[in-house]
Amino acid sequence: MTDGALSDTELERYARHIVLPQVGGAGQRALKRARVAVVGAGGLGSPCLTYLAAAGVGSITVIDDDHVALSNLQRQTLFSTADVGQPKAPLAARRLRALNPHVDVQPVTERLDETNARVLLAGHDVVADGSDRFATRAAVNRAAVALGIPLVSAAIGPFSGQVATFAGHRDDASCWACLAGAARDEPGLTCADQGVLGALAGVIGALQAAEVIRVLTGFAPLAPGTLFLFDLLDLSARRVRVPKDPGCTVCRSPAVATAGGDAAARQGRLA
Repeated sequence: MTDGALSDTELERYARHIVLPQVGGAGQRALKRARVAVVGAGGLGSPCLTYLAAAGVGSITVIDDDHVALSNLQRQTLFSTADVGQPKAPLAARRLRALNPHVDVQPVTERLDETNARVLLAGHDVVADGSDRFATRAAVNRAAVALGIPLVSAAIGPFSGQVATFAGHRDDASCWACLAGAARDEPGLTCADQGVLGALAGVIGALQAAEVIRVLTGFAPLAPGTLFLFDLLDLSARRVRVPKDPGCTVCRSPAVATAGGDAAARQGRLA
């Protein structure tokens, strides 16, 4: 792991961060030392990954087993027409390295599920989930709680989106399952079926990146479990608290709570 020292080139690249009193050199060095896993390189992953790499997050893992489709290009701005048919994760990694050569980007071209989630996410400081299936989100959440890693979750519908940080490994904080329960994937509810405004993905994905940066640098403390809701139809926004569910089968499990607590103590993130 890098010690976070910034070269002269990096000092110039991140100058607009460093002059912010809330970030400064200490915050920028924290970003350089950080390891972030991003699940999904699609509509949300494209802007989230772009801004994380531009911000100087030192190590980024891109997890996505999908290939670029022509219908993706209306919102997945990491890719171009020439990329159709190519795997997303390696393409995203190349684009992000070109954007910022100071960032180490590792692509993972396998589907994250209950069998591999802990292995894929272990060792990261934050997980950003923008996946498009409840089954994947549930697996990410369960692994994040078990590993003691903060989870920044984002989702969008046709004209609305949401972002929240969950820290279910903590006794006083909720996990994604406290909000979604046993949500299941249902036919007819995908963006292919319902549609989605492309620019909305950019708005929410950028907010997700900003939230990851906030967690890593601590420049604006906000209690985990605060859900930000945004409606593009009337440009309204609101925040709601998601309390820990005493009956949650994920973050109230004694075995998971113990594993998460141990990992949280080692990491010190949102602990």
